[in-house]
Amino acid sequence: MRILVVGAGATGGYFGARLAEAGRDVTFLVRPARAEALAARGLRVLSPVGDLTIDAPQTVTADRLAAAGPFDCVLLSAKAYDLDGALADVAPAVGPGTAVLPILNGMRHLDRLDAAFGADKVLGGSCSIVATLTTAGEIRQMTELHTLTYGERDGSRSERVAAIEAQMDGVRFQARASDKILLEMWEKWVFLATLAGATTLMRGAIGDIVAAPGGKAFIEGLLDECQAVAVAKGYGSREKVLAGARKILTTEGSAMTASMLRDIEGGARIEADHIVGDLIERGRAEGVETPLLARVFTHLKTYENRRAREAA
Repeated sequence: MRILVVGAGATGGYFGARLAEAGRDVTFLVRPARAEALAARGLRVLSPVGDLTIDAPQTVTADRLAAAGPFDCVLLSAKAYDLDGALADVAPAVGPGTAVLPILNGMRHLDRLDAAFGADKVLGGSCSIVATLTTAGEIRQMTELHTLTYGERDGSRSERVAAIEAQMDGVRFQARASDKILLEMWEKWVFLATLAGATTLMRGAIGDIVAAPGGKAFIEGLLDECQAVAVAKGYGSREKVLAGARKILTTEGSAMTASMLRDIEGGARIEADHIVGDLIERGRAEGVETPLLARVFTHLKTYENRRAREAA
């Protein structure tokens, strides 16, 4: 199976490197500067589960992708705000038999992928990893968490999912095929929107918020709103999953923050519309009120407006 990984950043680069480590046929679609850096220094991963270096990773740039021919699987991990550009770049790699496996957060990207390539080509997917790309271009994994879940959106067990599952056998991350992938994507979204909403609005870690007057109640209220939207759309988090999320999100002394907060603190772009705005819109369509999420969204858009103004 020929696998195209879109980008070689913290997320796609990590999973692609682990697949290449296991001997899979992996090519990274990268910008020219990143291609030159990888050719010169290799793709290096620093990880608590084991460092690795791919000395000569296979790379391709967008202008040469058509000549590389269609791929069997495209692993897409772009940020939501880069999605349109990524779709245009990756289009030559998608042929009649290509399976597109997106591991973005939220759900809006599925609509864009369906429109671009056809719903029959697009799988559901989700990942969990805490990693960053260093200034030296290395991928630094900061915890042992590294999961990748995938499946047909209708819950069927297809030949292409079985083929991907075979590629995942023996890799050094936790990979799993799911017959409930849309539900799992919604469960992650409920958790992530709560985490991102609380930590960005309050500018602190979970433990900091819980220790503040009204902090725990705020987090729980935010979680309840996110869950209400999911329930209205038919994908409410399962009881055990929701209980686990509530426990993690209200743990005293927890240093957990969302990557969105770290992006704000670094002055970077954020996925406000994809993670929070889209959840509000889907709730509104079902008559679900989300006043706490609305305050979060106002805050995030204020940050985006100021960032755009200062960059002008």
